[in-house]
Amino acid sequence: MSKILYTILILLFVSAYTFAQEKAKTDSTTSKNWSTHFQFTAVEQYHGNYHFPYAGPSSLDSNRERAVSLTSTLFITRRLWKNAAIIFNPELVAGTGFSGSKGFAGFPNGEIYRVGNPAPTPFMARGYFRQTFALKGSTYVPQADDINQLQGPVPDSRININIGKFSLADFFDDNSYDHDARSQFLNWSLMANGAWDFAADTRGYTSGVEAELIKPQYHIKFAFTQMSKIANALEMDWNLLKSNAMALEFGANYKVFAMPGVIRITGFRNAGRAPGYKEATQALLRGDSSYVPVLAGTALGQHYGGVKYGYGVNIEQPFTKNIGAFFRYGWNDGKTASWEFTDIDDNVQLGMDFNGGIWKRPFDEVGIAVASNGISKDHQAYLEAGGYSFIIGDGHLNYGREQIFETYYRAKLNAFIFLSADYQLILNPGYNKDRKGPVSIPELRMHIEF
Repeated sequence: MSKILYTILILLFVSAYTFAQEKAKTDSTTSKNWSTHFQFTAVEQYHGNYHFPYAGPSSLDSNRERAVSLTSTLFITRRLWKNAAIIFNPELVAGTGFSGSKGFAGFPNGEIYRVGNPAPTPFMARGYFRQTFALKGSTYVPQADDINQLQGPVPDSRININIGKFSLADFFDDNSYDHDARSQFLNWSLMANGAWDFAADTRGYTSGVEAELIKPQYHIKFAFTQMSKIANALEMDWNLLKSNAMALEFGANYKVFAMPGVIRITGFRNAGRAPGYKEATQALLRGDSSYVPVLAGTALGQHYGGVKYGYGVNIEQPFTKNIGAFFRYGWNDGKTASWEFTDIDDNVQLGMDFNGGIWKRPFDEVGIAVASNGISKDHQAYLEAGGYSFIIGDGHLNYGREQIFETYYRAKLNAFIFLSADYQLILNPGYNKDRKGPVSIPELRMHIEF
């Protein structure tokens, strides 16, 4: 543990020194060749005792649990030449979620992944190259120094190419009010389109190429990336002809009564080793459980050919300077097993954001949201037959939609430290009305960034 603490302290020192030096020798109108930022987030969650009539391998534990997660990231960006940069993000993660990060399709902590390890684990989260091409007639506009972003002028009409290791969530399905578990909503089915089985290893990262056309009033983005070799695992599949993921997004800016809004429509198609729910269910009913470890992420898929596709609609709309709202709807075909993210086939979200400027604390924020998750008939039949996945499965199913309520208050304590009080109430965890709860989850989150 002492080595980890030393590592965190060194990262803090390097980041703070670079931050101070850059602040001292530049101003907002100049370009920077380096960008260095740091974040540390700790989340503590609790749920009490519940009486559930039965349990399976991927159920929420009925006994009270206290779970703590820690993440620490150093964000380094270096300019190579005009309009080109390289991005590195070493990351350290420790802790685990409730019940080994199982039991909910909309898992309550977006800062922890499925195979959480209580011991701190360092790894390279991102490492990719970015090249920007200015389009004819572009006007150069200022860009602020930010995470994975260099300060300096950028063309307002451009093409960006990103090649390497990254998270698809870095580029797709963004939302000003509902996208970052380190500062906004923590639940998996609120921080993103829960029905998008987005390509990623169990930590949320993949490798490939992402290209985007950015215009002042709209954008178009496309990505071609790797899929996991085993469901929700760390090892990625290099057979890109048979195992790959594609994502396409169109986004447009608009105004309602002079207030700017954004709509984003994202589609995806995944191909790989994921089997179909119907064939897995039929095998179970014959007494053959060979598909179960494949869906549970402990065995290699028997063959390629599984295809999953879907789409999402994402809207953000401010009403005043301090009040805004968001809406998401996500859907996938529900025939092929979830392989990367979580067991959600349709997802509806609606929420509000209130900036503390209303009560004279402009850096504070209140969020309140609801989400409703569902699964297809084929997916239901698999769970009802006793099957389970890497995240849910009680050995039986009395189906009901998983309903989630979440609210948080985030307070800025000083220039770098934010403290959040969060509360979630989840009905029918894992879509099972026999485990309806509702499960009550109070939470605390501390976030440091600079």
